[in-house]
Amino acid sequence: MLASLLNLFNFSSPLLLLFGLFALWMLVDAVRRGEWLWALFIVIFPFLNAILYFFLVYRQAAGPMRGFELPGAQDRRRIKELQDQIHHLDKAHHHAQLGDIYFHQGKLDQAGACYRAALEREPDDPDTQAHYGQCLLRQRRTHEALPLLEKVCAQNPDHDYGYSLMALAEAYTALGRTADAMAVWQRVLAQHTYARARVQFAELLLAQNQRDTARATLQEVVNDDAHAPAFQRRRERIWVQRARSLLRQAV
Repeated sequence: MLASLLNLFNFSSPLLLLFGLFALWMLVDAVRRGEWLWALFIVIFPFLNAILYFFLVYRQAAGPMRGFELPGAQDRRRIKELQDQIHHLDKAHHHAQLGDIYFHQGKLDQAGACYRAALEREPDDPDTQAHYGQCLLRQRRTHEALPLLEKVCAQNPDHDYGYSLMALAEAYTALGRTADAMAVWQRVLAQHTYARARVQFAELLLAQNQRDTARATLQEVVNDDAHAPAFQRRRERIWVQRARSLLRQAV
């Protein structure tokens, strides 16, 4: 496969050589991710498909927050509008919305500053508390994140459609509180079928040598992905990849 790709290029041209290496990089990445159809397209017609793969798949999955996005995160085009609104109105929800954008982009320091500004103006807002807790969690400031997440989930266990509860389970896992994490994951899975929840729950099952239950859970993730809509497959791609990897290790 690699040889057929390399034979398409005339390496007497430095530009073609560079593009050949780029196409090879995209091909290896597609194979590593299990994107077999993309890999085939890149081999057949690398000039166009390597570029398409880079923008449609590689960049979409390469961000620091992949797999941990907030529900309903705003597009970056809103940043200037929100900054103007903050300048003129200085409302808590504008700071919080700007924080959500930065969180989605992986700019956690900037997101944290926005969430703190929002909480200074509206300390009891559960959305801001939960999102700031998730921001702290991604910064590995788990001890600071935990009370925020516990408070929000105690008030509303299905806050943010279960995303806050998933963050709480991840916080317990990071602190070594495995029994608490298992209990929270089970609460999430009683209401939702997020791959993020099923894969991390399966990881804890494997750590406790409950291999059969873990394999069944991971296989469900892989099976469901084959029939999921395109937007869901993009959003959960990293977790499906992790499920496949864990299945190979759990044989």
